[in-house]
Amino acid sequence: MILAPGPLGRALFLAAKVWLLVFPALWYLKVEKGPLSWSPPRLGGLGVGALSGFAILAAIVAGAWLLGARTMDLAPLRATVEEMGLGTPGTYLAAAAGWTLANSLVEEYVYRWFVFRQSEKLFAATWAMLMSAIAFTLHHVIAIGQYLKPTQTVLASTGVFIGGVVWVRLYSRYRSIWPGWISHVLADIAVFGVGGWLLFG
Repeated sequence: MILAPGPLGRALFLAAKVWLLVFPALWYLKVEKGPLSWSPPRLGGLGVGALSGFAILAAIVAGAWLLGARTMDLAPLRATVEEMGLGTPGTYLAAAAGWTLANSLVEEYVYRWFVFRQSEKLFAATWAMLMSAIAFTLHHVIAIGQYLKPTQTVLASTGVFIGGVVWVRLYSRYRSIWPGWISHVLADIAVFGVGGWLLFG
């Protein structure tokens, strides 16, 4: 987005995404010698995940409205969306659906299942959760900063951090990525919904 915009940057982004997906699995299977698992929610938590997700969704929508999202400079966002080939409502919706369902799952797998579990081997649970939430937030700050003003970036990043705390707490309590994923999906629905509203009315 900054150092190598265009095809090279997209290729590097894709390579980083693949590595982000592969490395935790390799570590778990080869170093930890763990068994294959789909992280079943044996302790429950799906309802709690949904409730927290609806609360976050409402907060995002209310925050966008109260902070006057319509008054922000939308030119950088529109330019990026057009460059990605998502300049129509249909293409935007298709990409948003894929991102909401798949990318949120990857982030739960990486930042909650992997980063938090590794951190809690070294630190107390509270610090491990904090480190997971910080890593998750830093992952988003650069991208957020490309579209928003500094003050808006701080506010949005604070929201990302709060989401990271909620989702790692869900993982810590229920030892499954699925409660956090449900909550995360609902939050992303709000984010992409607001984005679609700003872009297409």
